[in-house]
Amino acid sequence: MDQNLSLYKIFYTVAIAGNISKAAKELYISQPAISKSITKLEQSLDTILFFRNSRGVQLTEEGSILFKYLDSAFSTISTAEEQIKRIKELDIGHITIGVSTTLCKYVLLPYLQKFIEQCPHIRITIECQSTDKTLQLLEENKIDIGLIGKSNTLKNIDFYSLGEIEDIFVATNTYLNNLKIRDAVGSNDIFKTATLMLLNKENMTRQYIDDYLIENMIETNNLIEISTMDLLIEFAKIGLGVACVIKEFVKLDLQNKTLVQIPLKQPLNKREIGFAYSKNIPLSSAAENFIRSFQEYEGAI
Repeated sequence: MDQNLSLYKIFYTVAIAGNISKAAKELYISQPAISKSITKLEQSLDTILFFRNSRGVQLTEEGSILFKYLDSAFSTISTAEEQIKRIKELDIGHITIGVSTTLCKYVLLPYLQKFIEQCPHIRITIECQSTDKTLQLLEENKIDIGLIGKSNTLKNIDFYSLGEIEDIFVATNTYLNNLKIRDAVGSNDIFKTATLMLLNKENMTRQYIDDYLIENMIETNNLIEISTMDLLIEFAKIGLGVACVIKEFVKLDLQNKTLVQIPLKQPLNKREIGFAYSKNIPLSSAAENFIRSFQEYEGAI
């Protein structure tokens, strides 16, 4: 069939024109070349496609059947071309983004409104997953982009950094004062007596904090696991305990003293966050537009 594609186009044009001379003008090729192509196609299909007469050509029964299907095929191709043209002109497209609930709320969501205003015809699907699950979906080509904390184990993944985040421990002044009344403690000993609130173990941030606690030989005796960063922050604000949160996401709480940062002998290293996408699959124009626009967005973190 591949060898016949150009012949089908010639046959289709001749059928619509009704004569070889008119078709030759439309296709910018000679009449003998068209006649030769029609003959070649008829030989390939082992049938007669046209009756020749003094006024031009007329489709045979077999030719009419072929024309019917080619008309549908070329119409579909034309529709596809028009759709692609509209996608380019109107920035129509679809992006699927994998992101954790935390990064979705504090990093992605503030930007989405601006992007939707600029590109209202791009459809966006959000898959709220852990970083590990997001990377798995990228490897399986089930999402276009992942917004993640940078991992040291990125395989076949390109990473575009959006900046750094800093993990800190916070609590209310009231909670810390009550803790001191119960037991005089130093900066690192606070974790022995405090109620420590961390994200659950499936979260990459939790894995990072666990490594920090082990490396610095920090002992914890009362630990609560929380499913989301939002709940961590809210539980800390009501004085339930000491929470490990991302500093950039509690800026206002630190400024108005609703929460205070607990000093550490050894601060946690900052981490990068950014967009991850597969090296093996080219980004769609919609996804490229999304990342390019995000680069220009101020206040992402």
